[in-house]
Amino acid sequence: MNQPVNYREHVDKRGFAILNNIYTNDEVASILNVINGADQSNKTFRKSEDLFAIRQFLKEVPQVKELVFNGKLKTLINNLFGGDYFVVKSIYFDKPEKSNWFVAWHQDLTISVDKKIDLPGYGPWTTKLNQFAVQPPLTILQDNFTIRIHLDDTDEGNGALKVIAGSHARGIWRTDNFDPQRETVISGNVPAGGIMIMRPLLMHASNRTTTNKRRRVIHIEFSKARLPGEINWAEREIID
Repeated sequence: MNQPVNYREHVDKRGFAILNNIYTNDEVASILNVINGADQSNKTFRKSEDLFAIRQFLKEVPQVKELVFNGKLKTLINNLFGGDYFVVKSIYFDKPEKSNWFVAWHQDLTISVDKKIDLPGYGPWTTKLNQFAVQPPLTILQDNFTIRIHLDDTDEGNGALKVIAGSHARGIWRTDNFDPQRETVISGNVPAGGIMIMRPLLMHASNRTTTNKRRRVIHIEFSKARLPGEINWAEREIID
């Protein structure tokens, strides 16, 4: 790997960075073996022809945590962002070979919390599967970051994220005024075992699969923010 400071500059200026070879082929296989052996009866497991997902992934499949947070990833997080961050959301996505599922252009504007309550600076609210999400103050979104761990080779053909570099620095976008034709769109191609680091405010999307190749990704969000005493993070995992 190059010096971590270079990747921090990429994250600060472009809103994202891609790093290869964070996991070996054997480590990727071990992660997938644990996922495949997990009990899938809980409501946090979502299954359809187009998508298989596990919400609160690290809670539902705790035995995967040691594999996910290997030495390379922990060192990288500490070098780039310091030791104060903790996990606040984790999701496993499996986009099957024949999936027509796509994601429109958007920013990740909400955090997951344990209850809904009126608080200054927090809102609007949404609820999905009895899980509460709220848009927090802008300063929290600006400071959070996401790591996407790729368990398959991902490119334009099987739904790699499309991003607009630097869009995170423009604050919250009004999507009705957003025209991707006026922007430079970059495909975030990541090989298996690599990761993509991104800011929540980075404008991103993904296309449907056209190459019948699978795309499995672990999506983990990090924060160091203290929430008001009336609410807590719905999912909070300390990085050992």
